[in-house]
Amino acid sequence: MINNLSTAITSRTLKIVAVILIVSFLLDVLVLIFPFQVTDSQWQINLVTAFVDRGIIPMVGLGMLFIGYWINNTNESNRFTFHLKLPASIFAVILGLMFLVFFPLHLSNMDQVSKQKLKEIKQEADRAEKQLETSFFHAKAQLNSKQGKAQLKQLRDRTKTQLTEIIEDETKYKQVLANNQIPDFVKEVLKKAKVNPKELDKLVNQQTNPLSAAQQSADEQLNKIRGSRKRLEKLTKQEAWKSFISIGLNSLLLSIGYIMIGWSSLKEMHNYSDNKHKTAMR
Repeated sequence: MINNLSTAITSRTLKIVAVILIVSFLLDVLVLIFPFQVTDSQWQINLVTAFVDRGIIPMVGLGMLFIGYWINNTNESNRFTFHLKLPASIFAVILGLMFLVFFPLHLSNMDQVSKQKLKEIKQEADRAEKQLETSFFHAKAQLNSKQGKAQLKQLRDRTKTQLTEIIEDETKYKQVLANNQIPDFVKEVLKKAKVNPKELDKLVNQQTNPLSAAQQSADEQLNKIRGSRKRLEKLTKQEAWKSFISIGLNSLLLSIGYIMIGWSSLKEMHNYSDNKHKTAMR
């Protein structure tokens, strides 16, 4: 009698916990589907992801429920009864079909969202390149204008005068070379001009060429834009594949599990009904 009481308590406990898990899952479903935006691909992705993340909860609940009924059936003092077993079996099959539908749906949505993100990344990169090209064109036009050329001539004359004074004054020359705050390229200009003063104009023109500097700056920014585009495209593709593997395949596995659980339970109940009917006919 004690054994029968212990079995009944265990069976009842499993059923109660199972019902709580299943009801908790259904409440989560009601919360997740609102606000209802069935035509929004991102909403569908978020919904499927949330469903798959919680997909194991009702499976555990169903397993505990069926174990509870199995314990009941092994107890001779308890008669076999369907109770929640039939709706639970149907519920398992419905979940299995739902997760089966989620697999191609999620794959399609992720492909669509991924392509849209890649398109936006390309458009943003093209827009940045266009702005950079426009800025360089205006800078080039400004430098080639009369005012720009005049300013450039003043800069070169001033630079040449300053460098000439340093080269001709040995004390200043040595101080500049010993100063760590002076850029290396300036020291290099001074050394070459010290050896060959005739090269001073050439060196000044090279070091005070704003068009070359603007071109170099534009090239650097262009490389950054294209590098950023490649990184974002790679990251987008990786996220799509991760979602496909973690959500899509898990959805397929959950579908197989639920269908097997529901179908096996329905088949068992059908066989029991047939056996019961045959026994009654005898």
